[in-house]
Amino acid sequence: MPKAQLSTGVNMHYEVDDFTDPWKKSEPVLMMHGNLECGKAWYAWVPVLARHFRVIRPDMRGYGQSTPAVPADYPWTIDVPIDDFIKLMDHLGIDKFHLVAAKIGGFIARRFAARFPDRVRTLTVIGTPPPIYDTAARVESLTKDIAENGIEPWARHTMTGRLGKNFPAEGAEWWIQMMARTPVSTQLCFVKNIPKADITADLPRIQCPTLVITTEGSGLGSVESMRAWQEMIPNSRLLVLPGDSYHAAASDAGECARETLKFMLEAGVE
Repeated sequence: MPKAQLSTGVNMHYEVDDFTDPWKKSEPVLMMHGNLECGKAWYAWVPVLARHFRVIRPDMRGYGQSTPAVPADYPWTIDVPIDDFIKLMDHLGIDKFHLVAAKIGGFIARRFAARFPDRVRTLTVIGTPPPIYDTAARVESLTKDIAENGIEPWARHTMTGRLGKNFPAEGAEWWIQMMARTPVSTQLCFVKNIPKADITADLPRIQCPTLVITTEGSGLGSVESMRAWQEMIPNSRLLVLPGDSYHAAASDAGECARETLKFMLEAGVE
């Protein structure tokens, strides 16, 4: 199980999938999962991307097999995971890479690309919130519910909106159980802190080619509202898929992966 020590006591678990021709130099792709997930969330993407790219799937600090759990009172900010991922890529000796992110991972990834324009070749964000996504109005009730009842009931209650009404029940159960393994303290700290950022000013600073993927009925916002912030990113385009899920990277994994592969190949590799 590969792990990178990012700082004292903080170890990031990651997986590398590379099925490119061994005589060719493979371009790296960093995959950033969403809240309550881990690198396993990208299982359906690996067969599509890994034949052409070196796919790196880390577990964010406090999630999956990365340790330790984040204390509920930790002063977490959106820049902490970005700094963690940069340290991981430095650990792996990788200078430039493609960046793919889902859900609130895409929220973090947009700031990431703006902060490190010399390192991110392309950016793809799937089913991601608007640039202002402060959940303060419901943080108190959400954290109270999770603290008292745990993560699984909340994940179960919200799964239809996340994956859409047509996602198979056994698949939804798999996602519920994966999410439920997140330490409660990590989740409480995350929802209290990370969504508070306003990344509006970061969007015009993103220099790499960018693909934004959403669905027609996403609970994160209408197509028009998504297009409004997408158009603030130079050299970007919006792909709208049919459906009512907002986690298209999971509900429409195959199509999203194929479109992302096409986008990255068209953008060119070195």
